[in-house]
Amino acid sequence: MAGAVQLPETGPAWQAMRLSRNRNWGHPETISYIEKLSAFAARQKGWEGLYIGDISQPRGGPMLSGHRSHQIGLDIDIWMLPPESLALSRKARENISSISMRRANGAYVNSQWSKQHHAILRAAAKDKRVARIFVFPGAKVQMCKVETGNRAWLRKIRPWWGHHYHFHVRLKCPRGARGCTDQAAPPPGDGCADAEQWVQDILNPPPPKPVDPNAPKPKPRRDYTLADLPNQCVSVLQSN
Repeated sequence: MAGAVQLPETGPAWQAMRLSRNRNWGHPETISYIEKLSAFAARQKGWEGLYIGDISQPRGGPMLSGHRSHQIGLDIDIWMLPPESLALSRKARENISSISMRRANGAYVNSQWSKQHHAILRAAAKDKRVARIFVFPGAKVQMCKVETGNRAWLRKIRPWWGHHYHFHVRLKCPRGARGCTDQAAPPPGDGCADAEQWVQDILNPPPPKPVDPNAPKPKPRRDYTLADLPNQCVSVLQSN
């Protein structure tokens, strides 16, 4: 990533968390998106704004720990924890943790889930810059059950494992972003039946597939080298 913008550590309606990771960098559109969504969140009862987790590193690229995505400044992790304070110290931001919203391994939301979570996710998805948002299956099903207005935004809410402490926003390629290729759009429809199937598979796990004793062993993952990365990365690194 070249030309990244740093999200200020503290803004009018947000705080960047885990500052030691230095992952609060993104495309200018990403920073603009955070500013807009956090202002909406700050108008919700019990929310002072948003706690922002990982975006990307200053030059993008793969990280030493966590994430196969978050490499081009268009992915944002947003904590599920409603901020009560936007005056946390650097030390506090390293030690405080978000809270889980799931129950029954993600089949349902728990008592921490609120209509404010629903409203913030709805506002997050309605932004035209958004490609998709990842949440745990039970959250998607809950939103499908209670949404009575225009349901088109639900198409962008996609069930995925692990997203019960935060939700993950992925933006579309901004206009003029050379070398950026959009992911295929989500399937047509609101995706509610698909999310319900995820829930049923959690509650009633399908039998494991038989193991083929002759199948080749999967190749172990290895660390990236510069040769694995796009050619643009060489010019970015040489410009330092």
